[in-house]
Amino acid sequence: MSDVTPVLVLNGPTASGKSTLAVDLALALAGRGRPAEVVNADSMLVYRGMDIGTAKPTPAQRRGVVHHLVDILDVTETASVAQFQRLARAAIASCRHRGVIPIVVGGSALYVHAIVDAFEFPGTDPDVRERYQQRLDEAGPEALHAELVARAPLIAADILPGNGRRIVRALEVLELTGSARPRLPEWTYAVPGVVQVGLDIARDELDQRIEARVEQMWADGLVDEVRRLEDAGLRGGLTASRALGYRQVLEMFDGLIDEVEARRRTAAGTRRFARKQLSWFRRDPRVVWFPVSGADTVALILAQLS
Repeated sequence: MSDVTPVLVLNGPTASGKSTLAVDLALALAGRGRPAEVVNADSMLVYRGMDIGTAKPTPAQRRGVVHHLVDILDVTETASVAQFQRLARAAIASCRHRGVIPIVVGGSALYVHAIVDAFEFPGTDPDVRERYQQRLDEAGPEALHAELVARAPLIAADILPGNGRRIVRALEVLELTGSARPRLPEWTYAVPGVVQVGLDIARDELDQRIEARVEQMWADGLVDEVRRLEDAGLRGGLTASRALGYRQVLEMFDGLIDEVEARRRTAAGTRRFARKQLSWFRRDPRVVWFPVSGADTVALILAQLS
């Protein structure tokens, strides 16, 4: 095995069981005398108080395994890919300096790319940004997202239709680069020793898990959680307020939809997002796929590190 401490990247759609498996892997590695810690790559787990709607692993579910980049921002703050790249790479470097294997748990393919690959961020133009922002205010995020789908479907696939901030930024970049094609990094790791694996799950099973997760979110008190976060400034958060579940509950508070419709839209939006996640992850030829429910999945994944 190489002298470089490996970086294990665990990819998979929402509700595929990544969080639990990451802890299983970390504990199995520790049992072999190779300590490991989890580095979160989900843009919503960074927010304090957004626990139920993000299915954030509780302290008990983490089972003593250290988790980085969880609960580091208030809901009023805006998370950016560039900031996430810097923080995640620092966490990875810290782990490796201590001889700890970082397990990057990928909720977003874009975030994973930014963390482990050679990924440069384009500049910005205030005038162009303002023009798209005005269109966002006038037409709404769904209309701008439809334009982004037409111009750059692969970029649009990783952005929720309600995330106006990211849609505006994507359209700005497309205009500044003079290309309607996604400008993704080549498959070149900027971080040495990366091993990427993915969780393969049948669509029907994934849909069932998503439905069950949404039902559990409501049973666990998502509506009350959103109400508390609303008091803490959730509506002013450009990123947090657009999260699946939270946006729908806020629309329910505004009387735009009822609770049944809020639950239905949350489940439907999560299903669409999960499919988009998988389409992105499957584009990366370096990812080795394993069955999500295999009895020996942990052993098979750990074998990739030897």
